[in-house]
Amino acid sequence: MEYISTRGNYKSVNSAEAISLGMVPEGGLFVPEEIPELNLEEILEKKDKSYQELAAWIFNKFLSDFSEDEIADSVEAAYQEKSFPLAEKTPLIKLDQNTYILELWHGPTAAFKDMALQILPQLLVRSVKKLEVKKEIVILVATSGDTGKAALEGFKDVDGVKIIVFYPKTGVSRVQEDQMKTTGGSNTEVVSLEGNFDDCQTAVKNIFADKEFRARMEANNYQFSSANSINWGRLLPQIVYYFKAYFEIIKENEIEPGDKINITVPTGNFGNILAAYYAYRMGLPVNKFICASNDNKVLTDFLNTGIYDIEREFIKTISPSMDILISSNLERFLFEMTDHNSSKINNWYQKLKSENKFEIDQQTKNKIQELFSGHYSAESEAKAVIKSTFNNFNYLLDPHTAVGVDSLIKYRQQSGDQTTAVVASTANPYKFSRAVLESLKEEKLEQDEYRIIEELKDLTTAEVHRGLQGLEEMESRHHHSCDKNSVKEKIAEILKL
Repeated sequence: MEYISTRGNYKSVNSAEAISLGMVPEGGLFVPEEIPELNLEEILEKKDKSYQELAAWIFNKFLSDFSEDEIADSVEAAYQEKSFPLAEKTPLIKLDQNTYILELWHGPTAAFKDMALQILPQLLVRSVKKLEVKKEIVILVATSGDTGKAALEGFKDVDGVKIIVFYPKTGVSRVQEDQMKTTGGSNTEVVSLEGNFDDCQTAVKNIFADKEFRARMEANNYQFSSANSINWGRLLPQIVYYFKAYFEIIKENEIEPGDKINITVPTGNFGNILAAYYAYRMGLPVNKFICASNDNKVLTDFLNTGIYDIEREFIKTISPSMDILISSNLERFLFEMTDHNSSKINNWYQKLKSENKFEIDQQTKNKIQELFSGHYSAESEAKAVIKSTFNNFNYLLDPHTAVGVDSLIKYRQQSGDQTTAVVASTANPYKFSRAVLESLKEEKLEQDEYRIIEELKDLTTAEVHRGLQGLEEMESRHHHSCDKNSVKEKIAEILKL
């Protein structure tokens, strides 16, 4: 299978090159030239397969330049018991009669990003070998909290790779920051940036597009790549768990094979919900996608109006991984929705750069609204849902998943659609223990975050994720800081260019 640029500005490449490059060097993102379409019978044949078997099946559809053995070995290395100790890698929890929570956070760092970032290093190393790249790969990552630690954990001590993670200094939780700063590995670096996530993401994208700096890197035997969801190798693994969830609901006898479900995803960068859309394009029976946003509701507004406008206040919320205004993967989605019309994509994204907004045409807007419904949850509403869900179901939501549950409730009230729904649960609640405990107690808490974790455990008896234990005693390592205008200089300093 070949991969093409959303902006029509680069040659088609195979999957190994798309993964090793990360994003299109001239700007734009790689997408599959065509999506494999499966009939229902072919899909249902896989309903009793393990997570690893499902992953290998889907990867073989997209990674045609990888052998079956290479894919099988990658999957086995990524989803081994050490990293994912539960037999079910993504447990599906029934909340009420027609609502399921898909827990995606049982990997090493307690976030859904582990599902992709444990296997991306396997795919990247094999891609580099296939292409006979002799340069050392430098992974640049912009994170709003969870991607950073998951990427660091996935790539630490991988031969031939360095990884540099940029995060907003005041835009992540204490636990998220400590997770990143205490990561081991001789090839890991972490940089706190004065600014917000969009500043981090824009800085990294600008570095990728800087031809002069790229030439300087190459002269020093380095090549850039990415572990953000701008990298196809990061997005592809996220398709798998939507098929797994569908099969689990069938096994519960809640739906008949072939019945459609709704999928709700709390999202900021649009990657996780885009993966669900690709599953749908492959043939997964989906009725509606509910795109859930927090107070930074740029995606909600876009889905309702067709206008993507980032000229607005950036709001820091209790769901910081969604505090994003520039949703990178929306570009891939629009490319699909316009039947790969790179001219439209170029026009819209040039306007976004020059005017901070663009408006899509009515035909594309109608096509999107047939499938997608945008909703958002204000901070007070998310807190209320955390409390009511615990009181009613004895189930603890993190603030991001609470946004998803609240948005699903609003969608159902607005539409009357009671189709069985899956809500993607993107983080363990202890990663955001302050927000969760404040929601349950309905009061502001001043104590240290690690004391709050203890109090939350005492109150709820919910188990603390293994990846969050002992952080406060660990040594901070490989940590730097800079402002948004000196990112290039910081990278050059770290790499000793």
